[in-house]
Amino acid sequence: MVVFVVQKKISTNLYLAAADHFVTPCPGTVVDHTITSCEWVDFYLLAHHVRQGCGIPTHYVCILNTANLSPDHMQRLTFKLCHMYWNWPGTIRVPAPCKYAHKLAFLSGQILHHEPAIQLCENLFFL
Repeated sequence: MVVFVVQKKISTNLYLAAADHFVTPCPGTVVDHTITSCEWVDFYLLAHHVRQGCGIPTHYVCILNTANLSPDHMQRLTFKLCHMYWNWPGTIRVPAPCKYAHKLAFLSGQILHHEPAIQLCENLFFL
């Protein structure tokens, strides 16, 4: 089992130095040195395509790793999970299980004590 803390609201921005200016890094860019902790396994991943502005990555902190995954495998796994959200054709900022959990928590908070419309009972309307 591998457990991550996924931090989306951070103040870290990533830039790539070009010849005479700075550009946004490509999707899949991982930073696992210099600005990360030496005490635990953590990394920054810019998984999504940034159309305008600067690239704000997601910070991942591994708090449990009983599967003995290497940091490289953890980074690849989280990046691949960012491709698994089926409502969007590209990558999203957080892994799909986090996005689904967020949507389910929001939905249950909004309509926990209400029955859905009879037309929606057989559909995955919450996605």
